[in-house]
Amino acid sequence: MSDAHRRLSWEAITLQLHRPFHIAYGVSETREAFWLRLAGDAGWGEGTIPPYYHVNQADTFAIWEAAGRRIDPFPDAPAEITAWVGEEGPAPARCALDLALHDRIARQRGVPLYQLLGVPRPPARPTSFTIPIASPEAMAQMAAEVPDYPIIKIKLDSDDDVARVAAIRAVRPDARLYVDANAAWSPEEAVRHIQALTPYKLEMVEQPVPQDDIAGLGYVQAHVDVPVVADESVQTMADVEQLAAAGVLGINLKLMKIGGLAPCLRMLRRSRELGLRVMLGCMVETSLGVTAMAHLAGLADWIDLDAPLLIANDPFDGLRYDQADIHLPDRPGIGIVQRNPRPPDD
Repeated sequence: MSDAHRRLSWEAITLQLHRPFHIAYGVSETREAFWLRLAGDAGWGEGTIPPYYHVNQADTFAIWEAAGRRIDPFPDAPAEITAWVGEEGPAPARCALDLALHDRIARQRGVPLYQLLGVPRPPARPTSFTIPIASPEAMAQMAAEVPDYPIIKIKLDSDDDVARVAAIRAVRPDARLYVDANAAWSPEEAVRHIQALTPYKLEMVEQPVPQDDIAGLGYVQAHVDVPVVADESVQTMADVEQLAAAGVLGINLKLMKIGGLAPCLRMLRRSRELGLRVMLGCMVETSLGVTAMAHLAGLADWIDLDAPLLIANDPFDGLRYDQADIHLPDRPGIGIVQRNPRPPDD
């Protein structure tokens, strides 16, 4: 645990996954998360991102150390947060500060986060449930174990992909299916794979080509009927503009990769102006970050907020799952509370 002159503190926690999480980038059984707390329990934030984003932890800690040394007051209105946080440094570092400052203001005003942000109260709606890469038989078994989840998101990486999707479709003929290649294919491979998967009635294909290949995403979209949704390729407002110009139909916004709620709302609104459909997603992160994003769920086309369902030692109590449907907690701010907290040190 680190203490930046007692104005804020942060702590790492190793998240234990219920089962190995295998995607195109590799396989993991744990993920490292970071929560950040303002002094006096005034606000909470999270800055958690997977290793394949290549974020230097020392750079993240430097942002938090600098924030803790500042003597100017915290913002008292959401419109002041972006200027206070700044636009330099790793996105997850800025995200943690952004979330904590939004949480602080909403708590002070005694309102839930969505009300502070002036967005609709999210209705109960289902999240997709992620099936990691495994054998076709194992993936079908995972899908069969969640019959009350109407939307299944399938991780793919080229080998046995048709067999994997076919096996899941056989046990879940009722399910809405998304697939996510996590940048595993070339544009030409992506078109072949998606066309081969057409009989299984996919609703979307997420990040089929490498992150920096915006033109490749547009090429894929031009050659398939299913919506192509950019994930790793969308981290800034400039990315949103380029993806729309390339002809991609959708984007996946995640707080940790874009720097928090303030940039997320700006990118979401601009996406609407450009005619893009929007998924709200998450990393493998705690209920803190996922609950914050859930406050925006009333603005999205697709919801992929299942990370708390995948981890065994979530340190926070936040959004509630009624089968697949997500429900916000009835508390001010983000609405999370720490499970088994230590006695306060400030």
